[in-house]
Amino acid sequence: MSRTDLLKPSFAAFAALGAILLSGCEATRTSSRTLPAYETPIARTDFQNVRTTAYTHTEADHTQYTNHNALGGELHAAGPAIHRAENVTRAIPVSDTDDVDIRRVSNSTLQPFSLDDSRSTTTTVKTTRVTKTARGSKRTVAIAKKPPRIGSAAADWGRWPMGTTFRLISTGQIYRVDDYGWALAGRNTIDLYMANRHDMNTWGARQEPIQVLQWGDRQESLRFLESKQSYKHIKRMVLELQGNEQEAAALQ
Repeated sequence: MSRTDLLKPSFAAFAALGAILLSGCEATRTSSRTLPAYETPIARTDFQNVRTTAYTHTEADHTQYTNHNALGGELHAAGPAIHRAENVTRAIPVSDTDDVDIRRVSNSTLQPFSLDDSRSTTTTVKTTRVTKTARGSKRTVAIAKKPPRIGSAAADWGRWPMGTTFRLISTGQIYRVDDYGWALAGRNTIDLYMANRHDMNTWGARQEPIQVLQWGDRQESLRFLESKQSYKHIKRMVLELQGNEQEAAALQ
């Protein structure tokens, strides 16, 4: 056996020890950080005015998590903005001679969110084209639209439990809370995931009206977080989910 072969285990052991020490330092640094100033939770209503920020997976404080959320799944950017939340109809005649009346029916179905359920939320928008014929009868053609792409959002789960699905009123985009972060614990801020730094910087920070389409499950969120309370920001969320807001506010 050569000298190089004899040294290989030592290098491997050293690398492993270094990884352990680095992870330990990271855990110590995270647990010793001071939490952000606590804000009194805003009213839990279906329409809220919320401070929104943006983040992406290539930021320095997120690279260790790659493009994954707190649940272990992939982060997703929302579909393109439609500039307004309500449906917009554009008439496309079958031919130049057709007398066409366009009617839109929107059918939105949000399935219950669960850690044990891999089903995705689907929103079906159907456009019905009614064409008048010479005899006064009508020919109906139904056109199915693709459901909107739901984006990932990070928030304090004590205020917006995981699975909470909401729409940005100004753009019509839909997001679901599947992530959290240190700077969001005890704050009335929702962080919207963007695909790249350009989109993140373009969004910046905005006070945004939102419509909550479906509230997440507080008990399911609590069950997921309870084993991770060695981190103070998670401990603060757990206290909020348990209804101990005073203790959450006092936690620094």
